[in-house]
Amino acid sequence: MGDHSRFAVFILTHGRPDNQRTVRALTKNGYTGPIYWLIDTDDTEADAYRDLYGDRVIVFDKAAEAERFDTMDLSTDRRTIVYARNASQRIAREMGLDYILQLDDDYNYFAHRFIHPDTGALSYAYIQSFDALSEAMLTFLDDTGAATVALAQGGDYMGGAPSFRKKAIMRKAMNSFWIDLTRPVPFRGRVNEDVNTYVGEGATGSVFLTVGRVGLEQPDTQSSEGGMTGSYRDAGTYVKSFYTVMVAPSCVTISLMGETSKRFHHKIRWDHAVPKIIGPHHRKAATHGE
Repeated sequence: MGDHSRFAVFILTHGRPDNQRTVRALTKNGYTGPIYWLIDTDDTEADAYRDLYGDRVIVFDKAAEAERFDTMDLSTDRRTIVYARNASQRIAREMGLDYILQLDDDYNYFAHRFIHPDTGALSYAYIQSFDALSEAMLTFLDDTGAATVALAQGGDYMGGAPSFRKKAIMRKAMNSFWIDLTRPVPFRGRVNEDVNTYVGEGATGSVFLTVGRVGLEQPDTQSSEGGMTGSYRDAGTYVKSFYTVMVAPSCVTISLMGETSKRFHHKIRWDHAVPKIIGPHHRKAATHGE
């Protein structure tokens, strides 16, 4: 087991110092470790963050960070989280940390997900020790050699119990990221950075994993003011999803998602997206002299 003592949570946030749901959820769900708030130089609420969280507030320059990675467009609208995703890893290394967990600022709770033994329905129970969960996720990260590991989101549980049984581990990572800073994750694209990255990096053999038995709950992207809400309202999910088409046009298309309120969303053909391990039964029999 690796040494996970130099670990911290980084909450990536902008414009809502008085509405920090994630830190309340972490406290309620039993996290006792260090937390830092990462904001940017464009945030007009910087003083309010410092009043609340003091020297645990870290400020970075978005414009400077934009020069360090591929934003995949020429837009000067930087109201997205990708800058903080990359900056937090660099800053954390400079602070002497070995591992971080990147979180958004608007989670309501963290929970175990399971099939109820009596009803057979998909159920949940609040995490009681986020410290223990984090230690388990870091050990999983070490043991698998994955680029990052993540918690499931609400959309991963669509389909209820029958679907849940197939989703113990999913080959993707979104929203929450445990990262080994000796192996930083190179997020790309101004918009849809998580999907762009696990598809683009996955095509060259990197593994991104989501643990379906533990999840987080947060409001809809466009229902909470601040953060990236303005950017998503302006661009919409159609434009957002097309960034991943640019990354991998051979396996990503745009489709409609949802039962009643349909919206455009990316669709990944996984058989064409990432390398596979070929079963040993396909191996040719050895011949003389081989």
